[in-house]
Amino acid sequence: MSVAPHTGHTRTRLSDDAEVLAKLADLCDGEGPFDVSDSDEYIEGLAAGVDRRLLKRLRAGDYAVQAHVDLHGLTQAEAKDKVGTFVAESRRAGRRCVLLVHGRGLHSKDQIPVLKQAVRSWLERGHIARSVLAFASARPCDGGPGAVYVLLRR
Repeated sequence: MSVAPHTGHTRTRLSDDAEVLAKLADLCDGEGPFDVSDSDEYIEGLAAGVDRRLLKRLRAGDYAVQAHVDLHGLTQAEAKDKVGTFVAESRRAGRRCVLLVHGRGLHSKDQIPVLKQAVRSWLERGHIARSVLAFASARPCDGGPGAVYVLLRR
């Protein structure tokens, strides 16, 4: 009875499979290099000098939403005024995490999410942005990509 010589092919395949499974596990745990900020669906941002772990916790829903505002049906100018007032009042009230419901733009002309992009812009720069530490698209239970968590400065 002869035994076939071992070529090492099985060992290589096992180590390749193990490496792929390890990378997949990292992605599922949120540790892998997977950036959803480039997606059209999801938006997020972080103020300069703020630890990225804060954004990860916000994205995961680790902060309790203390207030929310719904922008459905508003024009861009009306929405900007409402967001500015809401953020200022929320900070004065000592709220840390709020939710802005901007919608997904499904009923907009050409189904373009005008308010979503405007909200992102307001949270990144201007007077509203001075109150913001981080923001991230909400989890499905809070509105998913039609809403955004905003973590306010103290």
